[in-house]
Amino acid sequence: MSDLLIELFSEEIPARMQSGASDALKRLVTDGLVEAGLTYAHAQAFATPRRLALAVQGLSEHSPTTREERRGPKVGAPEKAVEGFLRSTGLSMDDLEIRDDKKGQVYVASVVTEGRAAPAIVAEVLENAIRNFPWPKSMRWGDGSLRWVRPLHSILCILSTDSGAEVVPLCVDGMAAGDTTRGHRFMAPDVFPVVNIDDYAAKLKRAKVILDPAERADHIWNEASQMAFASGLELVEDRGLLAEVAGLVEWPVVLLGRIEEQFLGLPPEVLQTSMKEHQKFFSLRDQKSGQVVGFVTVANRETVDGGATILAGNQKVLAARLSDAKFFWDNDLRSIADVGLDGMGAGLSDVTFHNKLGSQADRVARIVALAREIAPLVGADAEQAALAARVAKSDLRSEMVGEFPELQGLMGSYYAREAGLPEDVARACVEHYQPLGPSDSVPSSPVSVAVALADKIDTLTGFWAIDEKPTGSKDPYALRRAALGVIRLVLGNDYRMKLNDVAADAAFLNQLHVATSAALNLGVAVSEALRKMSESTDSFPKALAFLKSFGEKTAQNEFELEVSNVAEKSHPFDGIERVARGNAADLLTFFHDRLKVHLREQGIRHDVIDACLAMPGNDDLTLLVKRAEALSAFLKTSDGENLLQGFKRANNILTKEEAKDGVEYSYGPDAKLAETDEERALFKALDQAEGAITPAMQAEDFAAAMTAMAGLRAPIDAFFEAVQINADNQIVRRNRLNLLHRIRATCLQVADLTRVEG
Repeated sequence: MSDLLIELFSEEIPARMQSGASDALKRLVTDGLVEAGLTYAHAQAFATPRRLALAVQGLSEHSPTTREERRGPKVGAPEKAVEGFLRSTGLSMDDLEIRDDKKGQVYVASVVTEGRAAPAIVAEVLENAIRNFPWPKSMRWGDGSLRWVRPLHSILCILSTDSGAEVVPLCVDGMAAGDTTRGHRFMAPDVFPVVNIDDYAAKLKRAKVILDPAERADHIWNEASQMAFASGLELVEDRGLLAEVAGLVEWPVVLLGRIEEQFLGLPPEVLQTSMKEHQKFFSLRDQKSGQVVGFVTVANRETVDGGATILAGNQKVLAARLSDAKFFWDNDLRSIADVGLDGMGAGLSDVTFHNKLGSQADRVARIVALAREIAPLVGADAEQAALAARVAKSDLRSEMVGEFPELQGLMGSYYAREAGLPEDVARACVEHYQPLGPSDSVPSSPVSVAVALADKIDTLTGFWAIDEKPTGSKDPYALRRAALGVIRLVLGNDYRMKLNDVAADAAFLNQLHVATSAALNLGVAVSEALRKMSESTDSFPKALAFLKSFGEKTAQNEFELEVSNVAEKSHPFDGIERVARGNAADLLTFFHDRLKVHLREQGIRHDVIDACLAMPGNDDLTLLVKRAEALSAFLKTSDGENLLQGFKRANNILTKEEAKDGVEYSYGPDAKLAETDEERALFKALDQAEGAITPAMQAEDFAAAMTAMAGLRAPIDAFFEAVQINADNQIVRRNRLNLLHRIRATCLQVADLTRVEG
C-alpha cells in the first residue's frame, strides 16, 4: 500500500469556490482510481487561497488483472457484425470460442485486462481531472490550452511508501509534476520538497500556511473571541463570514479595531452589514448597550509593527464606507421628517412589481385591504394593521435599502419609530417578511401576522391569477416558500380562519387588476379606487362593494370586450369573482400539498393526512392539524389498529352488498331485531359511543372522540366473530347491514377512515 499526495498550486482561488473545488478534486480523483481498479482506505481534500490538495491513504499499488466473457453475434451472422465485435474486444477470429446457446451457436470472447501499476493510473486520472475540472468560471493564459480558475503554476504528485517517495510521471500542458511546493507568498516564498502528507502539512505550517480550512476558521474564531473578551466586548457570530474569511488567508493574523464615535449613532445592523459586505470585518458588540462599537479584521501576514499599519489602513477605508452609510441614514431621516414614511413610499407607484400585476403601489393597496380583513381573525386592530401594511414596504424607496437591499424591512422598522408610529407597526415592517425559511422564527404580534399573511396570500393569488404556478422543481417566485410561510403563521399562532375565503378575496383583487390591465383608462381608475379603498375605514366587504359599484359606473364597452373571456357583460365583476373563486380553490389544494410535506416531517403519515383532508372545514388549517395529530396518535395504539380493521371489514361488506343489491342500507337499524348477545352489545356500545362522540366533535376535542370510538373495538370484534351478516331471514339481514352502516357513519365522524391504509 502507498499514500498519494496531490497539490495543484495556482494564483488566488476565490473563497466562494474553494469548498466546492476541494470536493470536486476528491470526487474526480477517487472515482477515477476506483474505476481503474485501485482501492484506497481514506481520502481528504484541502484548500487554501493558492492551492488545492488531496491526500489518499492506503492506495493499492496495482490494479488487478480481470477476465471478462462477452457474448457476440450468432455463428453465421453477417461479416460486418462479426468484424465490429472483434474490434470492440481487440481480438482476432482465432481468439473466439463457439458455444451453444438457446437460439443456436454464438461467438464468445474472453477479454483479459492486465493490471497496471498505480503511478500510470494516477497520472491518467489526475490529468483527466485537471483538464475537465468543473470550475464555475475558468480562464486560459499564455499559449497553452489548459483552463483553470486562475493561472496554474505547479503540480505536486507523489506516491510514498515506507521506503521513500516517487514522483508520478505526469505532464499537463508542458507542466511536469514534481515533489516541491511553496509556502506563504510573502513570508516564505521559497520552494521546498515534501515526501508525504504529514511532511507536507508540517512544512507548510513552518512556511506560514495552515492547510486545513477548518483549522484556519477555528484559529480565527478563537483568536477573535479572546481579543474581544479581553476588551470587554462580544464577537457577533457569523459562520458564513467566518468560512469566507478563512478562504481569503493562508496565515490568519487577527486584528481588533474601534469604530469612530461619529458613526456609533447608526443602527447596529447598518454597521454590521457595511463592514461585512465591503471589508469582510466581524462586528464587536458592547455587551451592555448592544451597540456595535468595534470590529475584527483578519490579515494574511505578520508585520514588524504587529499589524498597526494594516489596521490603520483598514480603519481609513472603514471611515469612508461608514460615511456613505451615515449619509444615506441622514438623508432618509430628513425625508421622513419632511414627508413621513407614507411620502417615502410614494415612489413605489413607479416601481413595477410584475408587468401583469401592476406596480409595488398597486400591490401595497391590495395588501392594505387584505390586512384589514385578516386583522379581526388574528386579534389585531384593523386600522393598525392597515397602517402597518401601508408603510411596511416604504423603505424600499430609501437610500439605505438601495445600498443594502438585505436590510429591507429592518430599516423600515427604524424609520417607523423615527416617524413616531406605534411599536406594533414598526415591528410589522420587519416581521411581515417572516418566516423566510423553515428555520426562521414566526412572528407572534397580531399586527405583524396580519400583514405577513396579507403579503404572502397576495403574492400567491397574484401569480395564480396570471398562471405562473410552480412546476416540478421550478419555483422562480418562491411560491412554495410563501405557502409554507402562511401555514407556519397560522399553525404557529394557533389561529382559526377560513383560508379559502381569505384567499378568494385576495384572488378577486388580483384578478380584477389582471382583467383591467389592458383597458388602460379603467385600469388606472381601478388602481386609484384600490388606493382609496386601502385608506377607507369601512370593513373589507363594504370596500369591495364600493369597488364593484365604482366599476359599474365607469365600465365602458372597451372594458367589457377586454374582460369578456372571464366576465359576464351584464355585470363584469361577477365573472371576475367566479374566476377568483376557482383560483382560490386551486390554491387551497396547493396549501394542502405544502401542509402534507410539513406534517410528514413531523411523523404524520400521508394517508392519515388524506383522511383528515377529506373532512369538512379543511381550509381551517389549525383544525385540520389538530384532527390529524389526534388520528395519528390513535392509530398508533392497539385499539386504533384493531378498530380500523373492524371499520374496514364493515365498510367492505356493506359496500359489496349495496352494489349487489342496488340499494343503500342507511336506514336506522332496530335493536329489537337483534338475535344474539353480541349484536345487542354492539347496539349498546354504539349508543354510548355516539353519546360521547357528538359533544366531543362539537367541542373539536378529537382525542376525546377517538377515545370514545376506541370503546367500539371489542364489541365490533365480538360481533363479527359471532354473527353472520347475510342471514337467511331477509329482515334480519337488512337490519344487520343497516347496523354496519351505523358503524361506518359513527367512525367517519372523526375522519375518512376509508383513506387510511392497513
